[in-house]
Formats: sequence, C-alpha cells, structure tokens
Amino acid sequence: MTDTAPTVMPQSSGWALVVDDHPLFCDALELTLKSLQNFSEVQTADCLEAALAKLDASNSAPALILLDLNLPDVNGLDGLIRLKRSASKTPIIIVSSMTDNNIIKGAIAAGSSGFVPKHSARNVFRDAIEQIGAGNIYTPQGFVEGQEDDEETLAIARLSSLTNQQARILELICEGKLNKQIAYDLSIAEATVKAHVTSIMRKLNVQSRTQAVLVAQEAKFSKPLPKET
Repeated sequence: MTDTAPTVMPQSSGWALVVDDHPLFCDALELTLKSLQNFSEVQTADCLEAALAKLDASNSAPALILLDLNLPDVNGLDGLIRLKRSASKTPIIIVSSMTDNNIIKGAIAAGSSGFVPKHSARNVFRDAIEQIGAGNIYTPQGFVEGQEDDEETLAIARLSSLTNQQARILELICEGKLNKQIAYDLSIAEATVKAHVTSIMRKLNVQSRTQAVLVAQEAKFSKPLPKET
C-alpha cells in the first residue's frame, strides 16, 4: 500500500453505490457494506450508464463506490475514468476477479482508491475501507508495485486528467473525425473544439492528434479488458 490516496472517504454516514452486472454479487456487496459502515443507503447499478444516471439524479455525492471493471457498456478502464470524473471526490474501490498486477496498477493510475479481489472475505473489505478512510490506497496481497511507472501506466494517468468533454473529443479523434465533424456532433463551435484539442495534447504530453490516438491505445482506453473467468 502507498502512503497517500487522491481522496479520503468521509467518516460521517452517507450513501454508497455498487456497480456490478451480477445481481447476486450486487446483493452480497450491499449486505457487506451495510454490515461494515453506517451508510444511510446503498444503491446498485448494473451498468456504467445507470451508475452515472444515479449520480446525476442525486443531490449529494456518494461516500463510497464499489465498481466491477467488466460491465456490458464499458471498454477497458474507460468506465473507471468516466465514473471518477463524475464523482471526483468519492473514493472508488475496484472489486474484480481479474487480479493481474498490471490491471491493478492501471486501475490505481486511473483514480481508484483501492482494489479488492472478488470473493474476498468481509474482513478484507473492512481493511480496505479503513485504509482508504485513513488516506491510503488499498492494494491486495500479492500486488507488486514497480519502482517506476511504465508507459501504459503514465498514459492512463494522463487520460484520467481529461475532462468529460475532452474525453469525448478524444474518442471522436480516435474514430478519425476532423474538428469540423466533432463540432457538428457535439453542437459546439469549431474554435471550441480546437481549444479542447490543444488542451488534450498538452495534458497527454504529445505534439499531434496521431500521437494522442497512440496514447489512448497504449492505455487501452478503447480496448476491452480480458473477460472474467
């Protein structure tokens, strides 16, 4: 575990959100959260869009989000990145059966405050919540943190810094669309698109649109994660 985390879970009671497309596992996580923390409510969502809709409809940000990486409407770490943009102050714990070291490292780089393997014992979730509440990032046993970030991890961290609008524009750039086409699709001025593209290239530390696409591909921004077994 590292010494600091990007967010700290509030100690006061609040609501929590579980995002997983397996109903039985959603129910199990809901019961686990209620037994470990005094959440006023635990809501569930079976896909990313449903989770984002719940966040938009709520008057307050959740105190904690549990997220499965493999969702029906999500590719790669894009779901985590988008969810983090919509709830920037909320710690997100990834709960997944995929425990590859690179996946865990990428999830942390994308803004996750912790990673708990699926089917972990309740005390593991308790430890994760306590560690995050104390300002740490929780990683599971067996995780090996490298001395230096590789190119893929750096790319993920840079992509995580994009705003929602910038991320959408990058997606359209990856589809090969020109500024004029992007402006039409998003109903914004072409000059606004150009300004966003400049900001995107600065944040990604690249000099061209082609390089921006390569960074997105390097981070698996538009590629699916391995399927869970």
